[in-house]
Amino acid sequence: MYASIPSFIKQICIDNYFLQLEANFSLSNPKVQYIPSQVAWDPFLIPSSSDTVDFVDGLKTIGGQGDPTLREGLAIHVYTANVSMGNRAYCSNDGDMLILPQEGRLDIQTEHGRIMGRPGELVVIQAGIRFKVTLPDGPVRGYIQEVFGSHYELPELGPVGSNGMALPRDFQIPVASFDIDQSPWEIVYKLAGELYSCKQNHTPFDVVAWHGTYAPYKYAIEKFINYGCLDRDQADPTIYCILLAKSKVPGVSISEFLAFTPKWSVTSNTFRPPYYHRNMASEVMGLIYGKYGGSSHVLEPGGMSYEASFMPHGETYETFKEASTSELTQQRICEDTLAFMFHITVQFSLTDFALQRSGVLHCEFPSTVGTCLSNNTNFVKVSPDNQWDDVQGHFMDHLDEINADLKAAGFPILGRGSV
Repeated sequence: MYASIPSFIKQICIDNYFLQLEANFSLSNPKVQYIPSQVAWDPFLIPSSSDTVDFVDGLKTIGGQGDPTLREGLAIHVYTANVSMGNRAYCSNDGDMLILPQEGRLDIQTEHGRIMGRPGELVVIQAGIRFKVTLPDGPVRGYIQEVFGSHYELPELGPVGSNGMALPRDFQIPVASFDIDQSPWEIVYKLAGELYSCKQNHTPFDVVAWHGTYAPYKYAIEKFINYGCLDRDQADPTIYCILLAKSKVPGVSISEFLAFTPKWSVTSNTFRPPYYHRNMASEVMGLIYGKYGGSSHVLEPGGMSYEASFMPHGETYETFKEASTSELTQQRICEDTLAFMFHITVQFSLTDFALQRSGVLHCEFPSTVGTCLSNNTNFVKVSPDNQWDDVQGHFMDHLDEINADLKAAGFPILGRGSV
């Protein structure tokens, strides 16, 4: 059955707890900031019992890049809710949504059938598909990455071959189903970050047949097959990639979804934790469950962290010292843990909600004010001033050995004042 044309449509404008959504991440939007720093959040707050918050009302934008009207870019949201949606459906006209439940299952009814998404699974719902979220376990919390003008797909495996990482056979689509319901329904559409509402006199889930490949799907992340290096050094992080969304630049993804699941660590003569580094990508991390020790801050389930593009980051100095002196025996890491990263290849902005209104900005990252030298305006800098004050360059501890080798080879030696 075709949905009837809405007799009227209205924009939802509520200036309160709800509707902290953004879609324009350009410099012209005063509600977003590009920050050359790192930021972390404690678990995002689930609504209290005194508030009635469904999936749509509980959507909050953390940051993003680009603009859905240009069909280029992405947004990252969190969701929290404590009630089911009832006779209400939601549809994003902006982009494809990759949903990661962190607490509580989502019973998602779509025009193509139902999907039950639990913590440890990902659910992808493409742009233009209407859906409703019911909460079988009570209050929920989770993460969403929404891509504009692109679609999620499996990475090309190259020399890995066909039997590793995420296998196509493990992705599931809904079984087709439909409802017979002539009661009033509200449909909420998101367009350019704004929400619009219309009414119709029947359920949107009365589609009796569909065909093609444009359908929602889910994947159990625990089925991911890890690839790792077995001898020395660390492999590129794309060995953890489950899905990616390509950009308009050939060969470049706008974002890669990486998952860190239990695996063996057996490399020799190698610093095993993530080393100090800078990279082109902006990194947004979250934790579904367990304990993750791959960063210089405490990451808790339901929380999140952000590392700016090209800015240095890495482990704490205490972790460095421990990892540099411990015996390199075989280790099982990430046991009973599921962490993830949105590996974003563009500059990424943060919203006012993320920096000022979330109420969970990490206590170890006190907010101070820095100065933008180009225009003398203030920006929020969220990073401890003394985080790496104790870091030492241990290369200097071996200067005598290095000079002895240089001298024996007939080369000039290095002085302690050398650059």
